[in-house]
Amino acid sequence: MKLQQLRYIWEVAHHDLNVSATAQSLFTSQPGISKQIRLLEDELGLEIFARSGKHLTRITPGGEIIVREAGEILRRAEGIKKIAQEFSNQRAGDLSIATTHTQARYALPPVIRGFLDAYPDVSLHMNQGTPTQISEMAATGTADFAIATEGMEMFNDLIMMPCYRWNRCIVVPKDHPLAAEPELTLSRLAEYSLVTYVFGFTGRSRLDEAFKSARLTPKVVFTAADADVIKTYVRLGLGVGIIASMAFDPKVDTDLVVIDASKLFDSSITHIGFRKGTFLRGYMYDFIQRFAPHLTRDVVDQVVSKQSNRAEIEALFENVELPVL
Repeated sequence: MKLQQLRYIWEVAHHDLNVSATAQSLFTSQPGISKQIRLLEDELGLEIFARSGKHLTRITPGGEIIVREAGEILRRAEGIKKIAQEFSNQRAGDLSIATTHTQARYALPPVIRGFLDAYPDVSLHMNQGTPTQISEMAATGTADFAIATEGMEMFNDLIMMPCYRWNRCIVVPKDHPLAAEPELTLSRLAEYSLVTYVFGFTGRSRLDEAFKSARLTPKVVFTAADADVIKTYVRLGLGVGIIASMAFDPKVDTDLVVIDASKLFDSSITHIGFRKGTFLRGYMYDFIQRFAPHLTRDVVDQVVSKQSNRAEIEALFENVELPVL
């Protein structure tokens, strides 16, 4: 059994059983991958993949377990490499982040700029996706860090830590009736068509909860994962925009009026996390603290030591006043 064979079955399983696509992603040949998978199956005396002719059709029940274990072995092997790199060159390496568009576009740029200035030999990779995709990328080791607000129940395999709170704002054209409202109410807002985030993105659940609690039904006519897209359609007159406050740029969005919505909707908390058992290199600790200053190396290590006790982790942050963006 070779580490390369385990990588092949893991990658094939995560490329929808498409050996050709797997070969392209790994810069190798399709016949070579197929041969190595067959050799592994022969050695194990078990088919990992069911076949119809030359095509793989599904992962067998035993194969499901083997692929899962292969992923764990590959992650541990990667961890060994990180340990070696930490002691051979502490300021060089790779860092991969999985997050949403809003975090990537508005919250992370100054953090990343400062980080890359401090670590010019670290290659940083940004992956954007839904909360489900973000959690999967972190859980499978495709990304080192997950940064998300929604869907915390999907991150149970990760160690997640609170970073900051953020509020929402309303955006409308300058000639919109709401622009002249002395104090906006939820019932008044419910009278208009709304343009906001797709459910499951960027604190959307808080918005829906607020309307539900007030026994109001919002008229959501258009949704998007990107705040810039939402603002574009507000400009087109499609409806009233509801976005994260950090996504309003007074220098760029001069044609729009912003209305504070912090009294209408509860604030949301953005978290950063990583897979349990991850070896954190020195620059990874530094990135976390740059993104959330209260998450010092000592605090992160405390969280890691209590990773199996969610109540103890929550207790660590009970008296922490999170910054507000």
